[in-house]
Amino acid sequence: MLDSTTKILLLQLYPMLRELPASQLENLLANASAMQLPAGTVMFDENQPCQGFPLLLSGSIRVIKAAASGRELQLYRVSPGESCILTSSCLLGHSNYHARGVVEQDVEIVALPPATFRMLLSKHEPFRDYIFSLFSERLTDLMQLVSAVAFQKLDQRLATLLIVKPNPIHTTHQALADELGSVREIVSRLLKNFAEQGWVNLGREQIEIVNAPALKKFSEL
Repeated sequence: MLDSTTKILLLQLYPMLRELPASQLENLLANASAMQLPAGTVMFDENQPCQGFPLLLSGSIRVIKAAASGRELQLYRVSPGESCILTSSCLLGHSNYHARGVVEQDVEIVALPPATFRMLLSKHEPFRDYIFSLFSERLTDLMQLVSAVAFQKLDQRLATLLIVKPNPIHTTHQALADELGSVREIVSRLLKNFAEQGWVNLGREQIEIVNAPALKKFSEL
């Protein structure tokens, strides 16, 4: 059962739920469950069945594909007001997960049972439109990721990643390597090269971009 604060936040972030008939909304809220998970928690992993549909109220989740060698490639992030298209796909296809979901920043989640998700998808057009729009956005993101991995050099991908983040960037070389599907040593070497070019300043778990135009130009070569 959700408390009143959680209900208010849920309906603010997912306004399509407000359009449900009062009886259906009451039933949905009664069957939903709230969870708080700390950073580092594995929410789901490859070959696991899907237990419910998550609606994110706070924090962030990374969805990654891991290789047997331990290297990872980030597919996308889930932020408040969004949900996970991989979960949607698993629920629709009655299949297991094909990637891993890891809590990046402490999250609060409202989870809908699979039956509730399927009911909303089949009977509530605003919810169905929301799910399909997410599929469209994520597909575009994944196509860009495929293009970057296939056609861009790693140093260009790193430059592209840096210029879209808030400056200064508070992160580690390992975290950047995880996002790029690379290893820390290579990313550290590339960052050192960027610093020698005068494009960035490197600090402890911090990167300051000092020449964004040059970095952007390099990323577009």
